[in-house]
Amino acid sequence: MKERTRQYRQSQDERDAAEAKLRQSQRMEAVGQLTGGIAHDFNNMLASIATSLELMQRRLDAGNLEKLSHYNALAMTSVRRAAALTHRLLAFSRQQPLAPKYVQPSQIIAGLEELIRRTVGPDIVVTTSLSANDTIRCDPHQLENALLNLAINARDAMPEGGNLNLETRRHDIRGDFAAARDLQAGQYIGISVTDTGTGMTPEVLARAFDPFFRTKKTGQGTGLGLSMIYGFAQQSGGQVRIHSKPGIGTTVTMFFPWQEAGEVEAVPPPEPASLPAASHEETILFVDDETTVRQVASEVLRELGYRVMEAVDSKSAFRQVEKSRQD
Repeated sequence: MKERTRQYRQSQDERDAAEAKLRQSQRMEAVGQLTGGIAHDFNNMLASIATSLELMQRRLDAGNLEKLSHYNALAMTSVRRAAALTHRLLAFSRQQPLAPKYVQPSQIIAGLEELIRRTVGPDIVVTTSLSANDTIRCDPHQLENALLNLAINARDAMPEGGNLNLETRRHDIRGDFAAARDLQAGQYIGISVTDTGTGMTPEVLARAFDPFFRTKKTGQGTGLGLSMIYGFAQQSGGQVRIHSKPGIGTTVTMFFPWQEAGEVEAVPPPEPASLPAASHEETILFVDDETTVRQVASEVLRELGYRVMEAVDSKSAFRQVEKSRQD
């Protein structure tokens, strides 16, 4: 009996590890798809920052302080936009187990809309119809990942451009309607992604959720996207259904059980804290392998009254510490 229990636990652990690797593989594929879509936008942000700084320097050289705050504001706006994109990329690529929370899908789509626009490109018109301000319980990062993967699939189905709509609606699912979707009768929130692309044939539609089944060329996609979304929805107590017609387009709808309002666990992003000025000539050891970052941060800290030591890596940091002890 003990041996059977041990084998069962070992099998369960191996399955959990395999599922985690699959989820991570799908997240990293999404990140890979993202990088090409947002590289142009990052370059634009950097150009805005560089131009603003150049204009500030020219005015300083000429002794003209007019509009310095304006150019600084332009640069900081681009910095914040770049930081937001970076934060989103890290959220997608981060390896973590499912962590269900009470969330509002309309809020998640609204926060993801700009990133989706950048990913699908200017030839695809992205619209939203967020009529359901309701609550569901699922892993918000997995929901974002699912929406992004569906948007990427839609983009690939519209090589000449088209329309992409993201929608949320509340559904009262009963009787035959519930049975056809393998759902218990009750209230559900439907999250739909609709494109005007090439659509799927009945043969492709029948295998759409099969793991490793794909219609893309070799090297483009793992064939895990829809199967991972299917598993995620079922783990969250819901279901996924696809409606598609060749030459017309595809709608993928994720159904999640409706939850009582007032339980949303969304946590707002932390506000950047202001740095306190030094009070007793404190010393800070700042370590970074990027010269520009190290120089700028050290200068800011010195202006706040700190004594700053700089190091490029851990080894030089330890040498700095030993040297300060000897002094």
